[in-house]
Amino acid sequence: MERFGRSRPTHAATRRTNAALITTVLLGALLTVAGTGAGAASAAALAAGGGTAAGSGAGTSWATTVTGQRVPVSPTHYPTPVNPEKITHPVADFMGSTIPSHEPVAQRSAGVAPVSAAATPQLPGIDVSAYQGNVNWASVAPYIDFVYIKATEGTYYTNAYFAQQYNGSYNNGVIRGAYHFAIPSNSSGSAQADYFIGHGGGWSADGRTLPGALDIEYNPYGAECFGLSHSAMVSWIWNFVNEYAAREHAYPPIYSTTDWWTTCTGNYSGFAAYDPLWIANFSASGGGPLPAGWGYYTFWQYASSGSLPGDQDVFNGAYTRLQALATNG
Repeated sequence: MERFGRSRPTHAATRRTNAALITTVLLGALLTVAGTGAGAASAAALAAGGGTAAGSGAGTSWATTVTGQRVPVSPTHYPTPVNPEKITHPVADFMGSTIPSHEPVAQRSAGVAPVSAAATPQLPGIDVSAYQGNVNWASVAPYIDFVYIKATEGTYYTNAYFAQQYNGSYNNGVIRGAYHFAIPSNSSGSAQADYFIGHGGGWSADGRTLPGALDIEYNPYGAECFGLSHSAMVSWIWNFVNEYAAREHAYPPIYSTTDWWTTCTGNYSGFAAYDPLWIANFSASGGGPLPAGWGYYTFWQYASSGSLPGDQDVFNGAYTRLQALATNG
């Protein structure tokens, strides 16, 4: 089994011990700064133009951005078209499941070598869904530092294996998070964020739970951009992101490919000031070209299969930074 060439905890028990010590320090630091004013953050949020509210009026909450700023945020309800499609295979919809049919370079072939672990020297992780079924976490945990698990799709599907995957990984010392598979044509972004939060996608600042992630990729049931224009797609994503951030006080990582992002949002750059990027790229080293605005990725899905269950991912940072994301959002 491939291992990553860096100094990090290699066993769940060691990870749990280190996590408890570091999380205590991080939580103390968080409480120390929790009472600081948000005036500068408000100005930054307004300058970035993300549809967040700068005041403390009704409905305004706060959330931590990708840069660690605490900014005001209000749920947004920009109108977007809703044209429900017939849903036939939600179990088969998971992170990256639509990529090979739309991006031929991502397909495995004799002429395209998969990216190796040696080319991805960050913290190893995986993402799984009902497609993997029950996972033997005792055997997997020593080889990963984090996992994301599909919780929901649209406002109609929940992963039947979610409890085993989400709680099992946690109980074996792995930092875990949940993700939502978006179907923007079926319901609003805010409705899907609420459904996600209500079915396992919430966040707790415990140092071992990552903010819920938004999986936004090609439509598995029809037109690749779900029949939405660039502006409508951007509005849909803002509705999801702001609803999640206002309720959970952390901005969700956004998973996508550069090709989908360019095709379906017009390469919109406004989310980069708020949301961590989870880039999917199976053929280029270093994550390849990134969508506009993001200067780096937080997560990179570099392979659709490997020696571990599910897709193969890395976190772009030290283990303490992963813990910080799970503590501060």
